Amino acid sequence: MNIDRIVMAFAGFVIMLSLLLSQIYHPYWLFLTAFVGLNLFQAAFTGLCPLAMILKKIGSKSGAAFS
Repeated sequence: MNIDRIVMAFAGFVIMLSLLLSQIYHPYWLFLTAFVGLNLFQAAFTGLCPLAMILKKIGSKSGAAFS
């Protein structure tokens, strides 16, 4: 799996997890959903993604978006 797919899968997982936690524990977990969404939005324009940088350093294959 390349970096692009890992980033999308991780973002989707964190969003679903935070939605679940907001229903079980407290609505403040929705701030995590907002953070992930904003990070994805800024990465679309700047190409800077902290997770992509970490994955590149550990040797994951580059994709089209984060090369």
